[in-house]
Amino acid sequence: MTKPVRWGLIGASTIAKEWVIGAIRATGGEVVAVMSGDSTRARGYAAENGIPNATSDLAELLGGEIDAVYVSTTNELHKAQTLAAAAVGKHVLCEKPLALTLPDAREMVAACAAAGVVLGTNHHLRNAASHRAMREAIQAGRIGKPLFARVFHAVFLPPHLQGWRIKTPGAGAGVVMDITVHDADTLRFVLDDEPVQVTALTQVGGMAAEGIEDGVMGVVRFRSGLLAQFHDAFTTRFAQTGFEVHGTDGSLVATDCMTQRPVGEVRLRTGSGEELLSLEHENLYERSLGTFHAAVHGQGRPAATGEDGVRSMALAIATLESAATGRVANVDPGL
Repeated sequence: MTKPVRWGLIGASTIAKEWVIGAIRATGGEVVAVMSGDSTRARGYAAENGIPNATSDLAELLGGEIDAVYVSTTNELHKAQTLAAAAVGKHVLCEKPLALTLPDAREMVAACAAAGVVLGTNHHLRNAASHRAMREAIQAGRIGKPLFARVFHAVFLPPHLQGWRIKTPGAGAGVVMDITVHDADTLRFVLDDEPVQVTALTQVGGMAAEGIEDGVMGVVRFRSGLLAQFHDAFTTRFAQTGFEVHGTDGSLVATDCMTQRPVGEVRLRTGSGEELLSLEHENLYERSLGTFHAAVHGQGRPAATGEDGVRSMALAIATLESAATGRVANVDPGL
């Protein structure tokens, strides 16, 4: 039997409580410690979630009996915390975006590689059954040559998450670094293609503080020539999420798929008619943690690697550049 991976949580976060702690446990791992900058919050969070140890000191967490850390603090803290973990030989699953700049993200990837530890980016959407089925259908040639894609990821940010994401520029606030970065990874995964250019416009629709975008629309050119539209927002209460890919011989239309929940459906439309693809839904985070645990034990790679995290950041950062300059921006991850 393989030894259970022992986890320390860096950040007493909502996403860890709602999704990641359960996924760690469901895939054979153990959550043994949590760190928060607020010691009272750390102790309360530990008690609420059945975690044996709590601390407000990163060095104390990293010096404990753990094998891996899950970093889910605000974005500006990811780099230093990841580098500290790698320096003492701990594997790292980091929330997206990996950092606020591409040089910082590349440094994180290099440090983990040099230390011989696994670095994964928590891009959960590539684990969805809908997106895996779309990728397989495209690779099987069922829609011919892909020409266009469209992603609808405009949602309503719930009140309990309306904090730094819409108020704190220094933490990497805004919808682009929160949602568009997920679109970037999902497009790359489904299409098995790389973005090269983007043009975008952002919106301040009334939820976010002045100067922080809470909506965005853009168009991406991929290496193959495919064009992809994306629409992301924090401000749309009643929109439906979706992902479409249109090719020379058919179309894939997925609905209710840009979500943390294992739901949604995919329809294949061709000259022969319409077919509902068979999907085997499973918890996205459990699938992600299962592959991460396997990678720690030397079997394969995380669902989304550190390099994947850099590449998704590159498109998000180019989106912000395009919106700020009014010009088409090149996407260059520097890898």
